[in-house]
Amino acid sequence: MTDDLTKKLSAIVDRDFEQTVSELEALVRIPSVSWPAFDPKHLDESAAAVAEMLRETGVFETVDVRRAREGDTEVWGKPAIVAHRPAKNGKPTVLLYAHHDVQPPGDDEKWETPPFEPTRKGDRLYARGASDDKAGVISHVAAIRALAETAGDDFDLGIAMFIEGEEEWASKSFGNFLRENKDLLTADAIIVADSDNWDTETPALTVALRGAAAFNVRVETLAHASHSGMFGGAVPDAMMAAMKLFATLWDDEGAVAVEGLTEADLDVPDFSEDELRRDAALLDGVTPVGTGKVLSRIWAKPSISLTGIDAPSIANASNTLVPSVLVRLSGRVAPGQDAAEAAEAIQRHLLANAPFGAHVSFEDTDNGQPFLVDTSGWGAETMRQAMADAWGVEPVDTGIGGSIPFIAELVEEFPGAQILVTGVEDPDTRAHSPNESQHLGVLRNATLTEALFMARLNERTL
Repeated sequence: MTDDLTKKLSAIVDRDFEQTVSELEALVRIPSVSWPAFDPKHLDESAAAVAEMLRETGVFETVDVRRAREGDTEVWGKPAIVAHRPAKNGKPTVLLYAHHDVQPPGDDEKWETPPFEPTRKGDRLYARGASDDKAGVISHVAAIRALAETAGDDFDLGIAMFIEGEEEWASKSFGNFLRENKDLLTADAIIVADSDNWDTETPALTVALRGAAAFNVRVETLAHASHSGMFGGAVPDAMMAAMKLFATLWDDEGAVAVEGLTEADLDVPDFSEDELRRDAALLDGVTPVGTGKVLSRIWAKPSISLTGIDAPSIANASNTLVPSVLVRLSGRVAPGQDAAEAAEAIQRHLLANAPFGAHVSFEDTDNGQPFLVDTSGWGAETMRQAMADAWGVEPVDTGIGGSIPFIAELVEEFPGAQILVTGVEDPDTRAHSPNESQHLGVLRNATLTEALFMARLNERTL
């Protein structure tokens, strides 16, 4: 039976939902791509827009756009928004995280609608960043408004907010930002609204995340390009060596074949090959890879992908042996293994298996730690109940094959906080891909979930 609090918050969320969607549409019109090749003024514009929305809620004592330096460098990171209101009367503080930067749009020709012009089709809103993660930002804002209307502006719950501006560019200033703003960001529970749901009808609490081990691999065989007719057949070119080398990373079934990479012992729900084919858009006749349960392969085992290659394009191809090839390798690390250890294992494998004596070197390593969530605390219990009440369906504990490396930094900086990884995505969101979209029913339910969670924390004394 639905309680009065759920009814009140549900009515507010539904009443204001068109405003919520309109605000999301306005935010995604700002092409806030954090990659260096894109105009940084859009990140400033996006940060300013988010900060203004937070000020308009009227609940925060502090709302600022701030930056921190990247590691030990003098390079400033991208603009992030920090907001804070202190807890009163022994109530807890919750930190709400999301990010306002987005991935590049990619090939415009593969978009059915303009990537930065939000377009509604049925229950979905299409645009780059509509889901990942500007819907996460908007769900925070709408939930705070619903809470303030229900509990009054002078409610006791403490709220901190951190809306990052470089999640899609490796969160390079994340650690420094946490340390420099720790007085405003310290919390008892942290909601990271940047994950997935089981489907559009079933909420999920993410309890396992793979880590990341990515780097560039340079393969060289010649000091300069040589004529393919004069020397082909006797001299190995870098493209040949690279193809033979990278083929050793997987066995005949497509499972990773690198000594030193581990897998986690996770209980996973059933998920059929047909469901995998549908969600991943496998072409007819293309078979899945790996062994074991489908979700175990995605959540609990390592994977290796080659995501980019610098080599002569077909338009610029000449009849020469290619002297050097640069490939971007993206590894996913199973929960329980150190990301740096996994990267070293992959690099050892590549050095040991270089064909024809090819020179192999590594550049631009970028590691992120995997994460296992402790779901035994009051935070997870309260979140699960809020999900069940908002969605009308019991939530599912899930793993994610992707990575959110900065969570390890949150744990390090705030070891006493309960981490809750939620999200506004669903299997057809297509985050990072052309035709990214946000399911509006999921946005509504995610907003109500968060409003319920905060309203119940407002009644809880630590």
